[in-house]
Amino acid sequence: MKKTSPVKQLGAASIPSPLLSSSNSKSEEFQFVSDEDCILHNVSVCSTSGEQSPFSFEKAGPRSHSYFDSSKVRAGIVTCGGLCPGINNVIRTIVMQLYHNYGVQRIHGFCYGFQGFIPSYQHEITDLTPENVRNIHNLGGSILSSSRGPQNPAEIVDCLERNNIRILFCIGGDGTLHGAHAIAKEVQQRNLKISIIGIPKTIDNDIPYCVKTFGFETAFSKAVEAVQAAHSEAYGYNYGVVIIKLMGRNSGFIAANTSLACPDVNFVLIPEVPFTIDGEKGLLRSLERGFETKKEQGKHPHSVIVVAEGAGQDLLGNDGEDRDASGNVRFKDIGLYLKDEIEKYFADRSPVNLKLIEPSYLIRSLPANPHDAIFCYYLADNAVHAAMSGKTDMMIGYWNGHFTHVPLDVVIQEKKRINPDGEFWRQVLFSTGQPGDMYSPQI
Repeated sequence: MKKTSPVKQLGAASIPSPLLSSSNSKSEEFQFVSDEDCILHNVSVCSTSGEQSPFSFEKAGPRSHSYFDSSKVRAGIVTCGGLCPGINNVIRTIVMQLYHNYGVQRIHGFCYGFQGFIPSYQHEITDLTPENVRNIHNLGGSILSSSRGPQNPAEIVDCLERNNIRILFCIGGDGTLHGAHAIAKEVQQRNLKISIIGIPKTIDNDIPYCVKTFGFETAFSKAVEAVQAAHSEAYGYNYGVVIIKLMGRNSGFIAANTSLACPDVNFVLIPEVPFTIDGEKGLLRSLERGFETKKEQGKHPHSVIVVAEGAGQDLLGNDGEDRDASGNVRFKDIGLYLKDEIEKYFADRSPVNLKLIEPSYLIRSLPANPHDAIFCYYLADNAVHAAMSGKTDMMIGYWNGHFTHVPLDVVIQEKKRINPDGEFWRQVLFSTGQPGDMYSPQI
């Protein structure tokens, strides 16, 4: 195999990098890249019997043979959890692919999430055809509606059996994928031949082994528009401050990516990195120092703060006992908390003109942007190929530029989160200019 030729070097690099001091990072934490670090030209591996292969996933895509007889099989689709741009794109592609390319004529939608399988809720099952899904990609939300909370897997499988459903596509996030795995286990215990396929949907982008999830790019691109408007609002007043509260229960990918795309942000607060609010190195004093620095430089004192909804819950005394129907912790309002604390701190200093903006519910109900729409197409397309070939208890992932098959028992073991010591967070700190020691737990 041809090896990569080394890149020419002018000479030995012997001066310590100034990045350590500029990023407030310790040398053992800073992730420098070595010249020995290489990127594989071909990221796929062929698993051969008798050979030890590195950790890898099956590559997604059409198989040469189908397991199900398309003239007889019935398929079902369910959407669960919070709304997200692109859900209808996924539904549309599943229906079109099954109907036109595989010849599956009977496709059903289960309404209101997993409730749609439970007789006591009395939700109707809807027929999905190319005609009635043709234009749904132009709509936000989900045409099947949604709900939160687990339901009895045994009752769900009973419903699948009653309606002769042999393929079920579960579109949802962490809770939905846990539910899909529980359904697959119930199917296996009954020795049934029903394929359960998960399609990752979470606007927070916190599903592991999937570089990004659909709707995420639409969300943070629209969040950027909110930040741009917030910056104009903050700049329009002396000591203007705007707090923008964005989605992000356990991970801050939307908030962090928004700040990188819009460098007008001065502070980013995320769930992965605890921060302090009081003291010389806390948020309030850091905000005040920012005002002082701008005034010394002859600039207009103002600030934009982006906060993920799950950030700072320790400051609010949230013990995690109050939970919603899905078992998720009910978060206390970090936006209102920051607003009150900032106003109190500056009341006898330089009174600030403060606004709190929460665009989350507007953002998550939007139709997918073009890039997300294409991504939705590929996810759904590969989900259909996997299901028709008889795969089950798995999710369609996206890794190293390829769509993959990921077992659900692997997916549900963890959540994807921002590494506080990683390169991405360092870039966020550099972009905002916020002090890294504001996050030190020793403060």
